[in-house]
Amino acid sequence: MHADIVDLRQFYHSLLGRFAEQSIGMALSSLWARLPEERLVGLGYAVPYLDRFRADTERTFAFMPAGQGAVNWPVAELSSTALIFDEELPLPDSSIDRVLMVHSLEFAENPRETMKELWRILAPGGRLVIVVPNRRGVWARMEHTPFGSGRPYSRGQLTALLRETNFTPGASAEALFFPPSKLKMVLKMRRAFERLGRSLWPVFSGVIIVEAQKRLYQGLPVAARASRRVFVPVLAPHGVPTTRDAGR
Repeated sequence: MHADIVDLRQFYHSLLGRFAEQSIGMALSSLWARLPEERLVGLGYAVPYLDRFRADTERTFAFMPAGQGAVNWPVAELSSTALIFDEELPLPDSSIDRVLMVHSLEFAENPRETMKELWRILAPGGRLVIVVPNRRGVWARMEHTPFGSGRPYSRGQLTALLRETNFTPGASAEALFFPPSKLKMVLKMRRAFERLGRSLWPVFSGVIIVEAQKRLYQGLPVAARASRRVFVPVLAPHGVPTTRDAGR
């Protein structure tokens, strides 16, 4: 089950969420090679991080799963948000240069099908950046943050999934070494925790971040697949029929 869009927004508006965003954003910047005029898709709930990179892109989209819900983004601009099913993305083949997955893979109903769909939309040499909860970390065990929901991954599991779905794993990073506490005293020490964590206990980070490149020299089996999802937009409440309605 996906995290709810309301809970995700509330978390990133909280003090703990803002500090988590800073930690993950710094790790992303350390392995994010800027591409001129690239086409970027954020999948899941990536909007807290897309503003950091979209200035250099030709266009940036925020794709949010139907099970999660969606919000308009960017704020006060024309919306670049789409409500999607992650195994059937509304994009042509080889049309995107980079995909950023945050709060996405751990909620995927079928991770391999999702990864194959990302392979389809990525251009030759396209790159995928995944942020997932680390199954060894404390954050994956705490349900008061979005990182405590869904299916956490080890680095080995993530690497195996990438190779199975025709991606070549590349650079990686870790983030969220400070404990997911709401106490201000603990949060004031977050920078010290981050420095020590990277040096002393990197395997216990809160999240794992891996960049991978689309691989072209190995084929993937293709099977016809009927969609298992039908979206029915609800623009206004329908209400319940009353005896007054029945008499008309």
